[in-house]
Amino acid sequence: MTILDDILAVKRTEVAAARAGQAFAEIDAIARAAGPVRGLERALRRPPGAPVRVIAEIKRASPSAGPIRAGADPAAIARDYARGGATSLSVLTDRQFFDGDLGFLGRARAAVDLPLLRKDFVIDAYQVAETRAAGADGVLLIVAALTAPQLGELIAAARDYQLDALVEVHDLAEADTALAAGATLLGVNHRDLKTFTMDMTLTAQIAPRVPPDVVLVGESGIRTPADVEALGRAGAHAVLVGEQLMRAESPGDALLALRGLAPGPR
Repeated sequence: MTILDDILAVKRTEVAAARAGQAFAEIDAIARAAGPVRGLERALRRPPGAPVRVIAEIKRASPSAGPIRAGADPAAIARDYARGGATSLSVLTDRQFFDGDLGFLGRARAAVDLPLLRKDFVIDAYQVAETRAAGADGVLLIVAALTAPQLGELIAAARDYQLDALVEVHDLAEADTALAAGATLLGVNHRDLKTFTMDMTLTAQIAPRVPPDVVLVGESGIRTPADVEALGRAGAHAVLVGEQLMRAESPGDALLALRGLAPGPR
């Protein structure tokens, strides 16, 4: 059993409990009555010559790192990230492994005007509806956690709820699966979710397979402006950064530094 297997086993139990607690028809109605989305994919698309976009992540803990910023207030972190120039925010909502909460999306959304990505292990259309109802503009779909038919179904569900799906891959075969399923926002996770080992060359390996109209995002292990620049040269429109920023005294200042800028007024 891998770490990912353990997480997915828990997630199946959580989804069953959520369905038992609130009928799909009810969560679907809430999702369809939600206000307009903020356009995650549109915000992340980088015109030629423009700086690499940054998805800044609200992340209290992880299985690989343990506690990162216990008790962090998602609204306060969201405001600090906005000050630091984040293009969008990723919000961890998994409780057991990442110390997240679905309610963090609403708190972050009320604090800033940036598009929000729900980052969790989404395996069921119920969670996609739940994502829209909770205030997100996009949803993470992990190829390693899904069969090809499931991935196609969940991409279609995301579109039905006007959500942008960030489809996450870790190798060329997964990238091909994602693109065949219709992914238009592709994330390359440099961390293997089965072993938690890191390979920072993956975005550059996968980028040549990615059509020019697909928005490419590099994820995990990004620590310096040089890392961001290298991923931009490789073809990434955006990078997703969490732990490096969340460990800093000021996540907003750390984001400015990552973007090659001096700290601004708080």
